Amino acid sequence: MVVKTNLDHVSQDSLKEINPTGVLVLEDGTFFYGYGFGYEGIATGEVCFNTSITGYQEIITDPSYAGQIINFTFPHIGNVGTNNEDNESDKIWTKGVIFNTDITSPSNYRSIKNLDVWLKKNKIVGITGIDTRKLTNYIRDYGAPKGTLEFASNKKHDVKKLKKITENWSGLLGLDLASEVSCSKPYKWNSLKTWNKKNGYIKNKKKKYKIVAIDYGIKKNILRCFSDLHCEVKIVPAETSSQKILNEKPDGIFLSNGPGDPAATGKYAIPIIKQLIKSKLPIFGICLGHQVLCLALGAKTSKMHLGHRGANHPVKNLKTKKVEITSQNHGFKVEENSIPSNVNITHLSLFDKSIEGIELKNKPIFSVQYHPEASPGPQDSKYLFNKFINYISKEKKHAKKKRS
Repeated sequence: MVVKTNLDHVSQDSLKEINPTGVLVLEDGTFFYGYGFGYEGIATGEVCFNTSITGYQEIITDPSYAGQIINFTFPHIGNVGTNNEDNESDKIWTKGVIFNTDITSPSNYRSIKNLDVWLKKNKIVGITGIDTRKLTNYIRDYGAPKGTLEFASNKKHDVKKLKKITENWSGLLGLDLASEVSCSKPYKWNSLKTWNKKNGYIKNKKKKYKIVAIDYGIKKNILRCFSDLHCEVKIVPAETSSQKILNEKPDGIFLSNGPGDPAATGKYAIPIIKQLIKSKLPIFGICLGHQVLCLALGAKTSKMHLGHRGANHPVKNLKTKKVEITSQNHGFKVEENSIPSNVNITHLSLFDKSIEGIELKNKPIFSVQYHPEASPGPQDSKYLFNKFINYISKEKKHAKKKRS
């Protein structure tokens, strides 16, 4: 069942024939009827699309999707079920999900729960049976809209009321969500490494480097990547002062991914990062961490028309001239004409030429807009974690030589 209509042209007779349990209402009055699944209720957020063909559990549990409703372009979602190991965060911040076809019975040796049951348990509203291609084309044409999902088993939908709810939501522009999804107190990562088929998740027993990660909405696979390289990682809340961070005596500082408007997060993040830059410690940023680092360096950010979300985004490394296929999830970008003279642009998107990476000319500080940790997606850019560790190793050797 697929119905798309405009609020001004719907008739009561057509509603009786459709008899839907789910509806998606966009801010301009466009709406889609389908079947509700997952948690029964209402969810409002920015409607975006993700083009990944694998890793729906990792996508839904990525804190960077806070405040968003995800339209999955791949039609077969749910076929491998869910498990307790692949979540990218302990709490799911995604507002809602949209699928093209009904969730199938899972067929995977690691699966322990059907996706529909898992979504219900985590209070995530979903809709299926709509034309996700039409919705994707809508987003491409008009940009990522505000929208409201409703799953009502009694099949009673007040579309005008849902449109009003959508209109009244603030949207992501000017919204700081990092402070909402960040941890409430510092903690140490459990040292688990990235997953492999033979052993699953195993612990890193060798702790050679100490990293402090500022949590703007950090993904667990980033922490696993650090464990792969023998790092001990302490995660601290987004608003932790620079002095408290430096008191930990880290070898390097990581600025994590996260949701929301970087300019809004920057109100408290920029002063902290400016002080950390003065410390001369190696700093590495990903996604929102990249954006707030650029803001601290004097650049500006802006909201994108529809954003980059998927696991097939080509990025050109301007140093090596190689193309990396990357995993991405962002709706804001750093403005190229605002980059200060002491910063080099290192990576560009081959989709729209937007900035995908920068580094300081005179300090061991760099960042990327995309996700080298993948989860899901290709691992073409995992070398960036090694680059960070190499910077740390050099700085430690330099400090040791200076002391002697």
